[in-house]
This record gives sequence, structure tokens and C-alpha cells, in this order.
Amino acid sequence: MEFTELIKARYSVRAYRPDPVPVDKLNRILEAARLAPTAANRQPFRLLVIKTRGREEELKRLYGRDWFIRAPLIIGIVAMPEAAWKRRDGKNYADVDATIAMDHLILAAANEGLGTCWIGAFDPAVAREIFGLPTNVEPVAFTPLGYPADSPSPKKRKDLSEILYYERWKG
Repeated sequence: MEFTELIKARYSVRAYRPDPVPVDKLNRILEAARLAPTAANRQPFRLLVIKTRGREEELKRLYGRDWFIRAPLIIGIVAMPEAAWKRRDGKNYADVDATIAMDHLILAAANEGLGTCWIGAFDPAVAREIFGLPTNVEPVAFTPLGYPADSPSPKKRKDLSEILYYERWKG
């Protein structure tokens, strides 16, 4: 699919079919995340691929919506602050880099005909517990991954003129 059309077509899927995700599609999606740009090419993130079958109750503790566990897979991205580049003022780019990688993953999934829904409202303590995350990493986002069982609603986005400034801030 042409890139602009892909961006326009992608939506947050909140209903999934149980059909398995073919391994070749999954690998292309994960590869897109791997190839995402990161500050100073540090690549301070790791991906978690989680099969939902048999883990439904555990995963509902992570994020309590029923549709979240209907997809066959959930993908998580974890930032590694100690490995990340830091700006002169100390800003750590681990979460930024992880976010860029997750965005690549989500767009690649849409290109493969698969649905996702960015989840930031998960319980980080539960994520640490059920996935065995060490204290020096930070879970950033999760998304179900599967075939959509719903249709997109019209997107509501601000007009470009509402979010764009040239040369200087004018807010």
C-alpha cells in the first residue's frame, strides 16, 4: 500500500478475530520495529511477543478491556534507559526511541492487513510481574496484534493549521 494511504487507513482496532498471525507476517512486522531510527543508533528497546491463548486472565490484569485479549498476540515494547542516548540537558531518549519503534511496528502491521491499538494505560507493576521485567527497564506500550473484526470509524484530527508553526512558536 502507498505510504500516505496506509497512514490514512490505519486505525485503533478494538475487536479482533482469533485467527493466528502467520510467522512470516509477524517477522516482517518485528523487523520494521528493529529498523526504526534511534538516537545515536543506541537501539535501547526490547520487544515482547506474548501469545494470549491460555493467559487471558493474567493479561486482563495488565489492561482490563476484554477486546485487548481477543487478538492472538500482544506485542510489548520496553525501554532500556541505561543504554539510551541522553541530550545535553539530561533528557533520556529511551522512551522516545521505543515509541518510534512501536510506531514502525504498528504501521507495518497495518500494511500486512493486521490491526493494532496502542495501549499506554496498562499497569506497569503488573507488566513487571507477569513478564519478569527487571527494575532497570521501563515498559512503554503494548498493542494487541491480529486481524480486525471491526471497521474503522472516521478519524478526528486537528487541522494542520492548528498544529503547525513555521520558524517560531506562536502559541
